[in-house]
Amino acid sequence: MRGTPVNFWLALVVKVGAVLAVALPVSLVIIFGELKISAHIQSRIGPYFAGGRWGWAQPLADAVKFLQKEDLVPGAADATVYKLAPYVVLMGTLATFVIIPFGPDLVPENLDLGIFYLLAVSSLSTLGVLMAGWASGNKYSLIGGLRAAAQLIAYELPLVLAAVAVAVQAGTLSLNGIVEAQATSEIFGLSLHLPYLFTGQVIGFAIFVVASLAELSRIPFDMPIAESELTMGYLTEYSGIRFTMFFLGEYAGMVSLGAVASTLYLGGYWVPGLSGSALNIVGALVLLGKVMLLAFVFIWMRWTFPRLREDQLQTLAWKWLIPAGLVNIVATAIFKVVL
Repeated sequence: MRGTPVNFWLALVVKVGAVLAVALPVSLVIIFGELKISAHIQSRIGPYFAGGRWGWAQPLADAVKFLQKEDLVPGAADATVYKLAPYVVLMGTLATFVIIPFGPDLVPENLDLGIFYLLAVSSLSTLGVLMAGWASGNKYSLIGGLRAAAQLIAYELPLVLAAVAVAVQAGTLSLNGIVEAQATSEIFGLSLHLPYLFTGQVIGFAIFVVASLAELSRIPFDMPIAESELTMGYLTEYSGIRFTMFFLGEYAGMVSLGAVASTLYLGGYWVPGLSGSALNIVGALVLLGKVMLLAFVFIWMRWTFPRLREDQLQTLAWKWLIPAGLVNIVATAIFKVVL
């Protein structure tokens, strides 16, 4: 754009590079963790060849395998939309990292309306999934895309309601402000310095975790994929690098939603007794540790629970999570005034 300073583009490139430097390596670690954890749960050996005894290079080997496959476009597909869909999904996931604070000064962009931005960009994934299902020219892909859109729309509402309750308790929409509010929390004049999970947001945290699983379309909420009946749903026609983008987007979504949940409910980067540059370094590691803990919970639930039927999935959202989210907001507002 004419008149845009060079510093703007330099800062943009640096911020995008920082986001990719965090999201992609952590996603590969979580992929490896899922391979080993699922093997342990099912009493299997798991990967043990690529990378030696522990099989640490298996995610890299899988990536190389996918990149070597031919990138096919079905004859009946809308080629332009078909090719853009996986990048829209991945872009919506990576855009959430822009506002996640890894330290007091380690945040790409500290927005005053951080939660509002977060909920807005997360809806891009719904658009990308619909694009993939419709443009593939395959009835299974179309059904999978429609299921995914219905599911994502239904579970975005409880996700929003859970985040609103946190904003009410913190008195701000900024993620940095929410972390600082947890670090200085008080009840009846007593300084608790506890994450919101322990000061009234247990229900909100449970709603957020369940809705996050549904947003990621992971078991028990994987009806849009349902390989036994929809042959991978909206992914049926994808191969090569575009399938890799969808696959990587799922695990990058685990990282982003885990980081958001850690920021909203688990205190984010805050560590008692630290401040300044020390908190920037230690706090980032603490936040990554919390993300890994939540990723373990996501993986554990995938390999433990059976798939829900479509009616059960929608019932859970509309009859249970959304009313619970509304009640949580009202209760949070009352306690905010009283305490």
